[in-house]
Amino acid sequence: MADQETDHATLLTNMLGERAPKQCYYNYPYNTVREWLDFMQRLTRFGESGVWGFINHLDAREVGQLLAQSIATEARQQLIFRQMSGLTPMDVSFENGWPQSWAWSMLAPYISYCPENQTRLAWQNFPVLHILNNPNINRYSPNDTAQDGSEQVGPRVADPSISNLTTGSCQNITAIGYGCGPAVGHNKTEPLSFAGKQILLSWEAPGQAVGPNNSYVTATTAGAPKFVGWSQQLNLSKSYRVIIESIETDFQQPTAPSHLLATILATPSSQKVLSTAMMVSSMAPWPSCSQTSTFSSLRSTLRC
Repeated sequence: MADQETDHATLLTNMLGERAPKQCYYNYPYNTVREWLDFMQRLTRFGESGVWGFINHLDAREVGQLLAQSIATEARQQLIFRQMSGLTPMDVSFENGWPQSWAWSMLAPYISYCPENQTRLAWQNFPVLHILNNPNINRYSPNDTAQDGSEQVGPRVADPSISNLTTGSCQNITAIGYGCGPAVGHNKTEPLSFAGKQILLSWEAPGQAVGPNNSYVTATTAGAPKFVGWSQQLNLSKSYRVIIESIETDFQQPTAPSHLLATILATPSSQKVLSTAMMVSSMAPWPSCSQTSTFSSLRSTLRC
């Protein structure tokens, strides 16, 4: 995989020529192998969505073709990271295509610094949205996950779930429906999440320094929060909730069966300005389960 990523970077550098950005330095949030797998399956998922959303804006078909060939390989990487984590390897029929600002908001917190004279990106950095009760993939009973966000490795948007649990770990369990070791697939007695589940959210105020050298600042042009938008395979669903002067609230996942790739908090007065008024959350892992409903949450995403 390291060779594949080197080849992808070389391809992009050759296409961009002298204007190609230089290699930056990253700070990733894992302490164990399982946390590394969890983080990587999230990172490759939103990286893939960012490319799918970007390709059709390119004028040169040849360039789009080359990018598609590279991101198809990344999709295979994401599949294997999920399978090594004991999750369903192929969990959706369609991958989301994301605007570049969404993907950049997810990636920027993990870049420590870049060389001088690096080309500055014009994309927006949205304030971070956290899922406080995002299910921990390392629990045999995901609904026992703490409700305060303490089972994430750190506060950044795509940080993985902690794996060093003192109780409730699924890592060494072989019983059908409860184990989470690497496998072709697992039937889960208790899914990570389910339609109608209460989701606890918190979000940061805009104006936070983020990205390489803390040189970018989160911003939003939105007003007061109005609804949660669930970015699905092919469309976007909304959950409404009145929020009274608070940066914490709860929502219910949509009841209709659907895969929700990531979550965003949107606050526009009309749907057509949605892209300027959201707070991006991360993608989380979904293990396999015997139920038919699938969904997502926020700070990391969840699926059955």
